[in-house]
Order: sequence, then structure tokens, then C-alpha cells
Amino acid sequence: MQTTESTIRAVVEEVLQQLGKRPGTSGAAAPQRSTPAAGGIPVLSNGARPGAQGGREGVFQSVDDAVAAATQAFEEFRRRPVADREKVVQIVKTLCEQQAEELGRAELEETKIGRLDHKIEKLKIIKLVPGTEFLRPAAYSGDHGLTMIEQAPFGVIGAITPVTHSLPTLAGNVVNMAAAGNSVVFNPHPSGARIACEGVRRFNRAIASAIGIQNLITIIEQPTIESADQIFQHRGVRMLCVTGGPAVARAALAARKKSVVAGPGNPPVVVDETADIENAARCIVQGAAYDNNLLCIGEKEVFAVNSIFDRLLEAMSRHGGYRLNAQQIEALTKLAFAPPKEPGGHPLLNRDMIGRDASVLAEMIGVRVPQGTQLLYGETTTENPFVPEEQMMPFVPFVRARDALHAIELAYQFEHGFGHTAIIHSRDVHNMTIMGRLMNTTLFIKNGPCMAGLGLGGEGYLSFSVATPTGEGVTTPQTFTRSRRCVMVDELRIV
Repeated sequence: MQTTESTIRAVVEEVLQQLGKRPGTSGAAAPQRSTPAAGGIPVLSNGARPGAQGGREGVFQSVDDAVAAATQAFEEFRRRPVADREKVVQIVKTLCEQQAEELGRAELEETKIGRLDHKIEKLKIIKLVPGTEFLRPAAYSGDHGLTMIEQAPFGVIGAITPVTHSLPTLAGNVVNMAAAGNSVVFNPHPSGARIACEGVRRFNRAIASAIGIQNLITIIEQPTIESADQIFQHRGVRMLCVTGGPAVARAALAARKKSVVAGPGNPPVVVDETADIENAARCIVQGAAYDNNLLCIGEKEVFAVNSIFDRLLEAMSRHGGYRLNAQQIEALTKLAFAPPKEPGGHPLLNRDMIGRDASVLAEMIGVRVPQGTQLLYGETTTENPFVPEEQMMPFVPFVRARDALHAIELAYQFEHGFGHTAIIHSRDVHNMTIMGRLMNTTLFIKNGPCMAGLGLGGEGYLSFSVATPTGEGVTTPQTFTRSRRCVMVDELRIV
């Protein structure tokens, strides 16, 4: 940003204009002049901006145009009262709830993964994502005056969303980011881009009608790896939020700007000898079968102590699970994974099997399962690829452990240090404590399904971005703010 006298004067006049004053005037309209915005993109004082063309209700073909439009929207949005942020939040929540069936069905038709009932439910629960109520100022008063600390927006945020929850992740991000006063540019996963763009159009249409701001949310209509990289590197993008796999997480962390990264997970489950077996089985099915195990927090592998192992497997069948024998598991594994391309590499996941129904996976190996089957499961060793790999399909491997400590050690090994999510079923607080300290995960759930970690059946709040590599945890509006301190020395002390 330039620091010439004319530029500084223009910035000062812009601030005064926000306060309803201009030096030497009684509030008359300011003459048009160019001032630098976030990232050095010029803005005219009448709101016009070079290059902010080619978009329709937030949907753009180029990153430059999307960022320019989002920057213009931010410049307008940051002058508005918090009440306008609340209107945006409520618009997104209301549209998601009222149009959940239509939008959820459209997402499933496009992505071909997951379950319709859960696609619909994920949109309806956007109402649980926190909004402006999470932005609480802090004040310090003492002998030397008053200090206020408030949370200010970053500006334009660049966001990457996954195919697993294309519109729900986008909508949840919008609630958090707009509540914090930001605008956003999305690069969705290509396989979920159509529904993401449709959501952006509907949100923008309602936002423009309610508060008169266009393109508060922008999106790239035909996203690519190149467009994602352009967002990462763009000077007009002040902050990044990435929800995806290891590769996109690494790319965001290399972008040299503030990044909130929701990385990979491989959540293990430990079941010890003190557990309520029926509850453990019910919760494992509920969590692992949710949207056909597409959740990054979902139960991926179970380590159960030998003394209750057989009883746990029997209980699974009473709660919607179907047990595969050793030969059936071997057949499913051969379909799901190809050998690594190089020695020591990862097995190659068959992406055509991701998010498919349990009955479909069973049919692939010649097995017909009872109606209502939600999850396939069975006993394996740790050598089976389903244990170390973050597969996203409704099959869960169960591995025998000698005792609780052995099960916890296996959980630690196969979570891979991602620090994402871990689950235990136990009545032994000592075992819970050992596992919690060792795993050091963002989410640690005891005696419940994985969703309890996001306020669904447990206490707390919801977000679809769980930032583990960068440490923010379950994101909130405060995640997308800058802390600003305002100090009044030796004044305003009234006590």
C-alpha cells in the first residue's frame, strides 16, 4: 500500500466519511478519488472498481474478477452495522432450513456420494452454527484509563470446500465469516461445484434484497487446481480457510498468509472392558454410517479389548450393522484398494466406492444385506488397509486388543498424529484420561457418536470446518477476525 501524503489523506477522508463528516464540509458527498483497498486493489469512493465484471449473483469465471467483486462488497459491508451481519447470517440459516430437501437432493444428484436423509439434515442444522453472538469485546479498566479489545474482520477470505459436504461447508463458512464482517471467495471441489454455485446465487439474491450489497459471497464456477492456487496467492485475499485433504492443506500452509486449515483425520474408536456394549455399538453405527462415513470426524476403525470383543460384534448387528466374514472382507478390500504405486506408499483408494450405501458395497462382493442395514463391519488385523487409511465408506474394521492400554496405543498409532478426532467407550475415567492426554486430538468424545463432538447430541456448537493443523479447532466467527486494541490513557475511569 502506498504511503504518499495524498493516499494518507484519502484514507483519512474515507474514515471521516464513515463517521458522517468530512474536513471542511458539513457532510457533503465526497469527490470521487481512488483509494487502496485490501491487497492494493483500487476502489473508487463511489464503490466502483476496475475489473469487477463478469459475475452473476456471485458466480465468476476468473479469480481476479471474483476477488475484485468480493473486495467491493467488503468495503460496503464493513461500513454497515452489526445488525446487517445478523441479517446475512439469518438469511443463510433460513434458506438452508427451508430449502434443505431441494438443495440436499441436488447435491446428492451431483456428487453421487452419501445419503439423501443426511444431506438434508446437514443443511437443516446450519441453524446451529454460531453467528455474531460469538464476538464479545473485552475491556480493561484501571488507574491508567480504559482499554478495549474488539474483533475486526480480515477482509476478503479465500475458502476451499470439499465434495463430501459441498453446500453445508460453504454455508457454515459464510455464517462464521459474514458474522465476523468479511466477504469470501470460494473455490469449491469440482465434483460439487454446481450445487455450491446454486447456493451462492440464492444467498446473494436474498442478501442483496435485504441489505443492498451485491457479491458478498463469490465463487469460481469452474474451479481447478490452478484457480485454487490463484486464490492462495492473490494479494486481495487476506486470509484462507481450507477444508480438504492433505495436498490442499499443504498448499494453503505454503501460501504465506493467515490460514485456517481443516486437514485430514482417521478417527479411531477404543472400547474397553468397562464400556456399555449396547451403547457403544449403537454409537459406532450412528457415527460411522452418517452420510455413509463421509464425515472427517466419523468412526473409521475400532480397537476393542479381547474380553468384550465378541459381544461388541454381536451387538453391532442389533443396531443396523451387518457383519462380513473374513473372505467377504478380503473381497471388499481388494475392490476398495489397489496396491501402492511404489514401495512404502499408500494403497490407492477406489474413489468410485466412496460414500456409497452399505447395500451397494455388499452387492459388489455378492452379498445381499437385510433392508435397513446402515453399516458393514468385521474383524481384521492392523495390516488391512481399512485400518490405516482414511476411507470414506460404510465399512468399519474391528481389531482385537489385549487390554485397554494396548487399544489406546493402537489408536494413537493409526490416528497418525493428525490430532483430529478420537473416541472412547468406557466407564473408567483413568482410561479416558490416558487416551485423552496421549491422543491430543481437537475432538475427544467419550461414550457418544462422533457428532457429539460438534454439538449434535453433546454440548457445544457446530461448524463444518475443524481446523487441526493450524490449531483453531472447531471454527467460530472469532476465528475469522483480527484482534484490535484501543487504549484511552488516564481517562474514562469513573470508579
